[in-house]
Amino acid sequence: MLYRDWDEAYLTRPPWDVGVPQPAFVALVKDGEIRPGRALDAGCGTGENAIMLARSGCTVAGIDVSPRAIGEAVTKAKAAGPHVHIDFMVGNALELDRYFGPGSFDTAIDSGLFHALADEERPVYARQVHRVLRPGGGYFMLCFSDQQPGEWGPRRVSRGEIERTFAPLFRINYIRDSHFLSNTRDRHPKAYLLSAARA
Repeated sequence: MLYRDWDEAYLTRPPWDVGVPQPAFVALVKDGEIRPGRALDAGCGTGENAIMLARSGCTVAGIDVSPRAIGEAVTKAKAAGPHVHIDFMVGNALELDRYFGPGSFDTAIDSGLFHALADEERPVYARQVHRVLRPGGGYFMLCFSDQQPGEWGPRRVSRGEIERTFAPLFRINYIRDSHFLSNTRDRHPKAYLLSAARA
């Protein structure tokens, strides 16, 4: 999808902008899988997940191609209080090396970005995330699942596609059935939750 399409999506309320952090990521923090440290939210949208991570003790950077989304994220972070400090920036997650040095983060999250990438973009993205994570750093990704019935919504992703993309560079801990909280007609579409570590 083109850059301008992402920005235009925020002229109204897009399906993924639900006003709260995704429950799957909240659970990862609660269970201690995501711990305080340097965290990247790739494709951060209007910042709900990034704000949750900051409130949980992380030093957070959020990146998104949409200036409108980043503008809203900055406003939300300011409203969250003086203790919430997040470095939000407009940028392309396929070019993370333009913005961050090698090993900049302990953790990276992705809520709904991976399933929007074209086939040829997926390995580029995996290499970029690998580069900005420290050795052993955690990558947690929530993507639309091929278990979701129907043809509406974003492209479905299979477990095999996730494994083929990330296994060359990451140790895959698990791929679990999960769900998104969404503004679509199905409030809880099926998703896969990936936990992986930089090899």
